[in-house]
Amino acid sequence: MRLVLTEFVTLDGVSQGPGSPTEDASDGFTRGGWLVPYIDELFVRRTAEWLERADGLLLGRRTYDAFARDWPQITDPDDPYTERMNSLPKYVVSSTLTAGTWHPTTVLRSLDDVEELKRQAGGELQIHGSARLGNALLKEGVVDLVRLVVAPTVLGSGRRLFEHPVDAAGLRLTAQEATPSGLLLLEYETVGAAPVAEYEGVTAYL
Repeated sequence: MRLVLTEFVTLDGVSQGPGSPTEDASDGFTRGGWLVPYIDELFVRRTAEWLERADGLLLGRRTYDAFARDWPQITDPDDPYTERMNSLPKYVVSSTLTAGTWHPTTVLRSLDDVEELKRQAGGELQIHGSARLGNALLKEGVVDLVRLVVAPTVLGSGRRLFEHPVDAAGLRLTAQEATPSGLLLLEYETVGAAPVAEYEGVTAYL
């Protein structure tokens, strides 16, 4: 399967609490709900299309607990994500969880287990939220695609997607789209180590 890191972020890289002011108030965060004002029809359509490509969801323990609490409670038959989220196989990386409550769930004990899972046939294995897990897998070089929704807002505080230690990673832009509300939908393939070079003047690039 192809491992895809899917994240919602602000212009200053914050990924904490996009969906509501109470979604994630850890560390005293009070600026949640920043994505909601920009949700529009194109965003919903594209993100639902992305979810259709998934053959499994890969989650960290904290994100798994929040999703397992909330998604089974959504009963709106017209919600474009609920049936898919609840029916897909879930894989949670945890050293302490013994069994999942959001079925079907498989507990993985290590990043080696993730690599073994990735070798199975299928479409996309999608990471949603779970920034620490995503960073760890990016550092290990097993993330194939980074898919970002960037909101046109700057928060100045909150947990940032790439704030955790990670080796410099190179990315290549493969898709880009802007929604009417101003969201940027970006896809990047990973290309190994981040390239560096020394600037030699404009004429060197002409």
